[in-house]
Amino acid sequence: MDQILKSTAADADEAKLKGRRLLVLALNLGSMAALTWAMSRVLDSRGWSGPTLTFFVIYLIGLPWTLLGFWNSAIGFVILRLSKDPVAYTNPAMRITPADSPITTRTAICLCVRNEDVAASFARLRTMIDSVLATGHGAHFDFHVLSDTSDFEIGCLEEVMFLAIQVRYPGVGLRYRRRRQNTGYKAGNLEEFAKRCAEQYAHMIVLDADSVMSGRAMVRLVRAMQANPQLGILQTLVVGRPSESAFTRIFQFGMRHGMRAQTTGSAWWQGSAGPYWGHNAIIRIAPFVAHCQLPTLPGPPPMGGAVLSHDQVEAALMRGAGWHVRVIPDEMESWEENPTNLPDFIKRDLRWCQGNLQYLGLLTMPGLKGMGRFQLVNAIMMYAGAPMNFLMLLAGLAIAVTPNPPDFATSMAFVLYATAMALGFAPRFLGVFDILLSGQARRYGGVARLLAGCVLDAVFTLLIGPVMMIAQTVFICGLAFGRRMIWDAQNREDRSISAREAVHGLWPQMAFGLTAVLVLAFTLPGVILWAALTLVPCLIAAPFTCVTSARWFGRLLTRARLCAIPDELAPAWELLGGDACPVFIPPAPNPLDVRSAPADATA
Repeated sequence: MDQILKSTAADADEAKLKGRRLLVLALNLGSMAALTWAMSRVLDSRGWSGPTLTFFVIYLIGLPWTLLGFWNSAIGFVILRLSKDPVAYTNPAMRITPADSPITTRTAICLCVRNEDVAASFARLRTMIDSVLATGHGAHFDFHVLSDTSDFEIGCLEEVMFLAIQVRYPGVGLRYRRRRQNTGYKAGNLEEFAKRCAEQYAHMIVLDADSVMSGRAMVRLVRAMQANPQLGILQTLVVGRPSESAFTRIFQFGMRHGMRAQTTGSAWWQGSAGPYWGHNAIIRIAPFVAHCQLPTLPGPPPMGGAVLSHDQVEAALMRGAGWHVRVIPDEMESWEENPTNLPDFIKRDLRWCQGNLQYLGLLTMPGLKGMGRFQLVNAIMMYAGAPMNFLMLLAGLAIAVTPNPPDFATSMAFVLYATAMALGFAPRFLGVFDILLSGQARRYGGVARLLAGCVLDAVFTLLIGPVMMIAQTVFICGLAFGRRMIWDAQNREDRSISAREAVHGLWPQMAFGLTAVLVLAFTLPGVILWAALTLVPCLIAAPFTCVTSARWFGRLLTRARLCAIPDELAPAWELLGGDACPVFIPPAPNPLDVRSAPADATA
């Protein structure tokens, strides 16, 4: 009877989604119509031509995604302010999950690694083992290290450190498996594990090498899966771990505010067709094995072959099979690491870019529902917008050659420009506004520090945006000629970038900025002011990179507690362990002398 009542409640919540989605559609179409009319008036004053038509078409293509981000954040802000329990309001699965129900199922905690810093990864593993054991439910969890490490020495170190952890935790279920061939990359490793262990476990919690989740958060996920038999994937809201890197501090400070409001708003109308981000999430293994096998894309890499960004495809397949995919839009002890400098950030971003653009070959895949295809399109547009914005920029410069428009059009152009800026910054500003209204500013060091961090983040965002646009545009153009990113370990080291490395990696941005400034200086010097927010970041890309990666700047921000997050000022004990408490390795022969385990071996 209890399950019937829960199922009925879930169905009632599903019925509300149609009205919510219609409201979001109406808000987007209404605001899009107003902005389209305004832009057409501005361009009409210039006279329609090739450049104006190009600008207008690209503007129309990109506008829906900008507006959707804004409305997600606006809706999320209203929910955060008016709802007593935003999580329960946006995610009925959490509303019907008892907070203290017994754990009756078995769950595999899967840590996926490939050529990572072994000491850091296994230190985080030890921290999570301690945290799970502290909940009193450790008997219901097993830990699996799923390694795709190809480097012989790193593989040997993994084996030795794993044996050390086994010695330390003799009563804990611990398994280690390293594949000789990383077929299908991380997704292939998880798929092989799920098929092999489907009879042993009801769920698996998927973690990346830089992930940390508390035992309390993991138990919460398992309880939700037990109480909601329709749930296939439940994703946590992942936040950045505290860092002394200036680049990381500023980036994740802004992301934390923007993601909270935006995820709350999107969860409200996406409902059971929510996102999966590939880590810090729990998956029901049986439907995952039955329905989420990834196809092999036709043709050679980079656009063909194995699907690289597996997460959204698996979520779409899960939902297409009738299972729910939901996100928990709160910040409960689920962390990750972010890159510490701009070059490593760009490298990670371009990996995602390549993976997301592969979705172009999956949009017609059978078995998907409308929202599943929408999620794939949304992921594609995260990166397809870069070359479109670049073309729109070039078209805008070409339009500037025409005579000055009437005063009305000039005034409206300024209004449109300000509106575009407001839409882009709305998620962050609404997130900060929510913190202020809720009286939580002290968790960020006080009102003054919160606002100062907000200003710093705004400047950071303005400077990094054009740099990323050029990087993504160049990379996407290269995909047509077979260029691709190697899907390997991320560089998570906190390192300072030299001027030479910065110039070597960012010369396209600086070359574009310098060329544009020279052309405009000799032809239309008055337009330089309009283009400054795009051209200046490109011109100073190298010094920006060096300063934001410099340890002195990071230490300065840390001492001043600028761009501090709550986990830095009042850290959970799981964040005090990890790298600070390295795994104990008992006396043993030189680990480099240890022979590699057999293919697909399990320690």
